[in-house]
Amino acid sequence: MTSASAPGGSAFAPGATPAPATAGPAATSVAPAPADVTARRVAGPPVRRRGGIAWLGLTPFAAYVVLFLAVPAAITVGSGFFDAAGHVTFANLAAFADPSVLRAFGGSFALSAVSAVIGAVIGAIVCWALAALRPDGLVRSMIDSAASVLAQFGGVMLAFAFIATIGAQGVVTTWLVSAFHVDLNANGAFLYTVPGLVVPYVYFQVPLMVLTFMPALEGVKAQWGEAAATLGASRVTYWRRIGLPVLAPAFWGSLLLLFANGFSSFATAAALISQGGIVPLTIRTQLTSETIIGLQNVAGVLAFGMVVVMAVVMGAYSLLQRRAARWQR
Repeated sequence: MTSASAPGGSAFAPGATPAPATAGPAATSVAPAPADVTARRVAGPPVRRRGGIAWLGLTPFAAYVVLFLAVPAAITVGSGFFDAAGHVTFANLAAFADPSVLRAFGGSFALSAVSAVIGAVIGAIVCWALAALRPDGLVRSMIDSAASVLAQFGGVMLAFAFIATIGAQGVVTTWLVSAFHVDLNANGAFLYTVPGLVVPYVYFQVPLMVLTFMPALEGVKAQWGEAAATLGASRVTYWRRIGLPVLAPAFWGSLLLLFANGFSSFATAAALISQGGIVPLTIRTQLTSETIIGLQNVAGVLAFGMVVVMAVVMGAYSLLQRRAARWQR
């Protein structure tokens, strides 16, 4: 007598023998879900990781950085912490109390700050004018190219150009004397002083400002002005409440970059001024003739001071750039 199936249709009623499972494709493999197939097609084939081989391409650049940047900087800065016998000492830091060193740092700060402010203001105005031009237009392309070249134009060539222009017998100097009886050098050779360095420094600060500030100005979207106008804001209100606050971090960051550029410049100043006045020239003087009696390796101490100043300035620049980058995405 065959037993009836259990309530609910179960095939495994008490006393019943289960039927053997039949082998088939469904029992050996599970068909992939459509979502998994679609995701695999979108993701594409798996990418092979090449491991450390890919880093070999950076070896020449890394070697250049280590040999020509890191090692000389470490030797230069570290030399300020050794005495004549080669022993580690902090007594050389007393050079920062010397009046000549303080004047050199004061001159570098003043020169860098004045040239940076003038260059930032003029450069921002140039960027404002460029924003109204077509990005792919001829005038805009020419100005962008000129800014890229002139930002790197310095050293002896720039010094010679200004000597021939506004030097003691420069073209502009003699023309002003003959035409308007105005002598730029009435109180001495203006170009060959620390205040006179502001003129050639501004020459390469302005194009650097154009290169660094223009992307931020291009990041200001026209939709912001349209939205403000829709809400009843005037153009002045828009720039006071939206435009200028958005551009402020980029402007101050560019200003700090210009300050760092002026603070570290050497070649142009060295071609115009014989000695002293700013920190780089004071370092050169200390390397050629020790002037601070009783202290050793003062050049290394001054280099350490410059590194500290540059680290602070570039740290602040990095923070401002991070803040400005939020509006340029």
